[in-house]
Amino acid sequence: MAVSRPAESGSRTARDTRMRVARLGLWLAGAAVGAWLLIDVASADAVPAEERVQGLVVVVMGCSFMACGLIAWRHRPGKRLGPLMVLMGAVWLAGLALQTSTTGLLVSLGLLLNDGWVILLVFFLVSFPGGHLASRTDRLLWAPFVLAAGPMNVIWLLFLDFGPDAPANALLVWDEPDVADAIDTAQRVIFVSATFVVVAVLGARWRRASPPLRRSLTPIVAGAAALLVSNVQLVMTKLADVETYLWVQTAMFVVITLVPYLVLVDMLRARLARSAVGDLVMSLHANPAPEDLRDAIARALGDPSLRVAYWLSDYDTYADLDGQPVELPAEPQRWTNVVDGSGKPVAALIHDPSLQEQPALLDAVGAAAGLALERARLHADLHARLDELRGTRARIFEAAQSERRRLERDLHDGAQQRLVTLALDLGMIERRLGEDPEARSSLEQARAELALSLEELRDLARGIHPAIVSGRGLKPALEGLAVRAPVPVKLSVRVGPRPPEPVEVAAYFMVSECLTNVAKYAHASAASVEVVRTNGELVVEVADDGVGGAGDGNGSGLRGLADRVEALGGHLHVTSPAGAGTRVRAEIPCG
Repeated sequence: MAVSRPAESGSRTARDTRMRVARLGLWLAGAAVGAWLLIDVASADAVPAEERVQGLVVVVMGCSFMACGLIAWRHRPGKRLGPLMVLMGAVWLAGLALQTSTTGLLVSLGLLLNDGWVILLVFFLVSFPGGHLASRTDRLLWAPFVLAAGPMNVIWLLFLDFGPDAPANALLVWDEPDVADAIDTAQRVIFVSATFVVVAVLGARWRRASPPLRRSLTPIVAGAAALLVSNVQLVMTKLADVETYLWVQTAMFVVITLVPYLVLVDMLRARLARSAVGDLVMSLHANPAPEDLRDAIARALGDPSLRVAYWLSDYDTYADLDGQPVELPAEPQRWTNVVDGSGKPVAALIHDPSLQEQPALLDAVGAAAGLALERARLHADLHARLDELRGTRARIFEAAQSERRRLERDLHDGAQQRLVTLALDLGMIERRLGEDPEARSSLEQARAELALSLEELRDLARGIHPAIVSGRGLKPALEGLAVRAPVPVKLSVRVGPRPPEPVEVAAYFMVSECLTNVAKYAHASAASVEVVRTNGELVVEVADDGVGGAGDGNGSGLRGLADRVEALGGHLHVTSPAGAGTRVRAEIPCG
């Protein structure tokens, strides 16, 4: 467990204190400027009503961004969203305040601030919710607004005279109305074109977003709507009467004012979502199965796409509930939160990136589900160990099969060949013998013993590994077994393309063992063998009409057959009621 040093703790406390003081100062300054501007607008009796309404709306808009930003900053101090909203509100209110001055320089600066405020608005929308431009596309979307509302705005003021009833433009160099009008038209073209592109990109992002992220992106929908309204008012400046233009512009400011409140609504929704932790705790009291735990956590987080990966320390990896390894995602579309227990990782929650804006909810859910996640982790660890055991058994089985093949080859190429050579030698000796009856009798007896030994050796070789299966396939090998069986056997083999050799060998030995049991124990008059390939499995079924009563513990070798089949991932089923025959069925995966 990490322990904070006293110096670090003191430094953090001092920094937090400074931030609280700064936010309080901004609250007071914003409230003072906002109240002064509201009073100034409301008391301007000589100003037409529609202009006073618009003036009140623009003041409220600036105050809303600043107040909502301070609230967001306080509740999410580590995020850029709150300070960005505060900056937007402060710049807007400062621009309005400066434009009430009678000094030309302050009026010009205020106009630059308010016209250039669109730079901050587009930055806010494109960078939402992270507060930074994450890609080259974001920067390209923002660049036209920076150009039009920044350098071009300054150049525009160099040629613009505010008129006789307004303070002098401190930036005026050349009074050229035509040049100013041309620059203004170019700015409008850039604004309108770039706005349509930004709205299209934001709309596409909203459509592609997951449901949780889409809810979080609601503020940019309002912002995009405001940009579209701004396009209308930019066009109407040239086409509509002043009163209509003012009302359209006021509507735009109203829509923009909604944006910071929608941010707060999203934050409130996130705080209310923590009440779902209580429902999670209640559901965990019912001790849900590990398979249901993910669904309970997903409901609490409101993220149906949630995945849970469990840390298996012995394997140094994360795994799913079935013990299969899971790679934690590196792509930005998914985020990972690790749930710790006693200083060690227990599980990782792979969730929608919008939940990263709700660290308190993630921590609460992780704490509430900690014990259940630990139980599920043990479940995953057990599955991983079972998979490892199956893999080990399969490797041992394959090693045994390889050794059997080697022994079979050694017997075939060694002892069997020598016995065959010896039989040929005895034949040559027989031709050289005379008519001595004793010698011929002894030779015949030796040849008979040799033939018997050779047959026993071949049976032994087949028992070790059936070479006919490797050489000619399963069907010919089973036909040979059926011919040698002591009872009539009805054989049906429909396997299509050859299964893997280990599967063929397992099927062969199963049929061989079952037919041997028929001869030794069943007292049957007939048997049937059916081998069919279906649904990616080789199904082998051997049945007889004998006395039944077969089982794993009666020396019939069925336990060994089950081990062989299960080593290949299959299952063996034995049905053998007393007096009603025996049916052995194996289902072996074969791809």
